[in-house]
Amino acid sequence: MFRNRLRHLGAVVLTALMPMAAAHADWPDRPIHLVVPFPPGSSPDILARTIAEPLSQALKQPIVVDNKPGAGGNIGTRVVAQAKPDGYTLLYTINGPLVTAPTLYKRTLGYDPLKDLAPITLVATSPNVLTVPGNLAVDDVQGLVKLARERAGALNYGSVGPGSSAHLAMEMFKGEAKVDLAHIPYQGFPQVISAIIGGDVQAGFMVPAIALPQARDGKVKTLAVTSLEPSPLLPGIPTMASQGYPGFEAISWNAVLAPAGTPAPIVERLNSELARIINSDAVKKQLALQYFTPAPSTPAALTQRIVAEKARWDAVIERLNLTLD
Repeated sequence: MFRNRLRHLGAVVLTALMPMAAAHADWPDRPIHLVVPFPPGSSPDILARTIAEPLSQALKQPIVVDNKPGAGGNIGTRVVAQAKPDGYTLLYTINGPLVTAPTLYKRTLGYDPLKDLAPITLVATSPNVLTVPGNLAVDDVQGLVKLARERAGALNYGSVGPGSSAHLAMEMFKGEAKVDLAHIPYQGFPQVISAIIGGDVQAGFMVPAIALPQARDGKVKTLAVTSLEPSPLLPGIPTMASQGYPGFEAISWNAVLAPAGTPAPIVERLNSELARIINSDAVKKQLALQYFTPAPSTPAALTQRIVAEKARWDAVIERLNLTLD
């Protein structure tokens, strides 16, 4: 009788699991929404669309890029964190909503990146560029530090707002260099670069796609990149680390995630397809145009990156006593 009951229990469990297995096998059977928590035309939007088309071809279903901007990417991220974990809602985002937002918005964020999202893969990385006006009498990081000390309290720097990567990177630099530059926030990087060119601010950590064209025209100078190693996409620009600030790193990166609880076979399929797509020559070319280097990863490696970077940037945020709630 006991054996019969075991057989019956096994049959019940198997019967319950069969529809789940069948559902995973049939995935996807309808369009997938790729939520981008930033506006159309932004760098994350451009890169999301770069991978959306080949992913659509691989999965044989449309990938609908769904822009949900607001609150520095937190609104769209929250949408995905609260979505049904069935593989039909994905997130394409930058590091901010995953790394710094939980500390900056402790009361109002509405999601926990490590509990409410399932990492799929890192996509690509890019350093920022320390940028100054073309007519500023400095040619390297030490020259900027010397000028800031000589003109203590008189220099400004621009960023795209409190808590942004450009803001926190400069505050980390200020702490290490022991200099004082006043923070002036702007709406976006185009406004920051205009302020640098015009001399309204004397420095800023910029995205390469905005800074490099102006540097080629001599309107600004690019003193350093914020990666630990020189970037092959930014030849001739030395690192912060090589100019007296070892370990200084402030990398922008993009990643794909899903709601927590998304079935493992779906996560594994997406990871495999995206790794192949990101490493393809066509996508590498498009990434390079935005000064991004392909960097597909395992889900576990993406989780480790989020945890490690959160610890590093939390120290900067807490030193500033910064909150955006």
